[in-house]
Amino acid sequence: MPYRSPVADFGFIFEHVVPLAPLAATGRYAEADAETVAGILAEAGRMSDEVLAPLQRAGDQVPARLENGVLRSSPGYDKGYGAIAGGGWIGLTADPAQGGMGLPQAVNMAVNDMMSGACLSLQLKPLLTQGQIEALEHHADPAMQALYLPRLISGEWSGTMNLTEPQAGSDVGALRAKAEPNGDGSYAVTGQKIYISWGDSDLVSNVCHLVLARLPDAAEGTRGISLFMVPKYLPDAEGNPGAANDLRVVSLEHKMGLHGSPTCVMAFEGATGWLVGAPHKGMAAMFTMMNNARLAVGVQGIGVAEAACQKATEYAAERSQMGAIIQHADVRRMLATMRAEVFAARCIALDCATALDMARATGSAEAAARGAALTPIAKSWGTAVGIAVSDMGVQVHGGMGFIEETGAAQFFRDVRVTAIYEGTNGIQAMDLVGRKLADGGTAVRALIAEIAATAAVDHPLAPPVAAAAAALSEATEALLARAPAQRFGGADAYLRGFARALGAQYHLRAALAEGAQGPRTRLARHYITRLLPGLAGSLAEALADPAALEQITAEDLMA
Repeated sequence: MPYRSPVADFGFIFEHVVPLAPLAATGRYAEADAETVAGILAEAGRMSDEVLAPLQRAGDQVPARLENGVLRSSPGYDKGYGAIAGGGWIGLTADPAQGGMGLPQAVNMAVNDMMSGACLSLQLKPLLTQGQIEALEHHADPAMQALYLPRLISGEWSGTMNLTEPQAGSDVGALRAKAEPNGDGSYAVTGQKIYISWGDSDLVSNVCHLVLARLPDAAEGTRGISLFMVPKYLPDAEGNPGAANDLRVVSLEHKMGLHGSPTCVMAFEGATGWLVGAPHKGMAAMFTMMNNARLAVGVQGIGVAEAACQKATEYAAERSQMGAIIQHADVRRMLATMRAEVFAARCIALDCATALDMARATGSAEAAARGAALTPIAKSWGTAVGIAVSDMGVQVHGGMGFIEETGAAQFFRDVRVTAIYEGTNGIQAMDLVGRKLADGGTAVRALIAEIAATAAVDHPLAPPVAAAAAALSEATEALLARAPAQRFGGADAYLRGFARALGAQYHLRAALAEGAQGPRTRLARHYITRLLPGLAGSLAEALADPAALEQITAEDLMA
């Protein structure tokens, strides 16, 4: 059975669990009514199922390659990308004045979820372009916007982000790339960047690189970094790709997965670029793109988890060992866990997106803080679920899961990097207990209060959810009493516990909406009775004495 986009699941979530109706009631998103969104999701699902999903194995078996300096995409990717660009999917949230649709990010995340489940390697290309569009909308001058945005939105050109260097990974402030003024408003950008996803492409007529580099008078660290637009081909007077710029792909990385997505080592050799935003303020501009990408990467994990769950369920229904293995208790346990985790993580991501949408539509500081607090959880938990569910999918397949021909292992290999790129999951957790608690815990307390309010109903599944909210609240207050640096050792565990409690809330909402006993109530019971108890262990780890961790020396670990 081929991949099937979970269109019905999105419809249920948007109606009953993370409602879209409040967004449609705003002036900015008035066109995002239920009927319009249902049509958009159905069409995106059809494209994902019929055009993108058949490319999943092709990209893995025939990777992107570099031939005499020319990048060659995997077979069929031209057709797949053409469907994405031609359908207007890249500009779903972009400014209508530049050719976008101006729809909510929540709808875009649902579309990205389906595309990721169909073919993650190809979906990564428009994802990066979408992030660049948002960065340019916020930080580029009008002339740059007029030149680049329509072409990026249409998919005629594509975008990348260039942060990482061999010596500067998570420590971006250690980068060495430099930019020298050319005297005509442009700059000569020189340096090497690594891990550049889709750093080159034969699917578009121009590749537009956003590059972090230092001006001659720049300070050390992140405060001295500027952002530059450096296109592969220099636009001519009419805005068409002209002369080749002084940049090249040095090599392609040999990766564990995502073989259809070329990950490039890029060399900029005095390449012509233009400043995006103010000098020395490049990190602020790049973080606009990165924050967009962090939520989107969490959604990538969820999309892959959905595909892995579908494949494992199909196999379990067909595989006979003392009867169909789907009848065995342990297999049912794994499949129910996979499905319950996907639903919970999907709701976290969509809740985050709708909060950010509401902030854009209304200017609400409360909505912005809510979305900001949910972003590291959505990124980290979405990708963790992608990894765990795809790993469990291999287990359901048994020995056949370890055989590449079944395709079960590809999901794990492809999704594993999502916990690493766009800020490792450990960095996301530190952000949650650091910057996201810097307001005294106001936004986090509000989220916990929502969980408690959802659980304040007469329903058999409500009491454990209420208890989870109380335990999370107590742990949060204990962490707030510590200095930020003393929270970091338990940050990952705290994020996991927070995600567990949020997931329980969404499952309870689903059960309440279903009313009578049904599949969503049974799934909610599985999550709340079998998975939610793990919250206690996570919070105990989060509150463990930080001194004990600090006392473990490097010599201890190398003994």
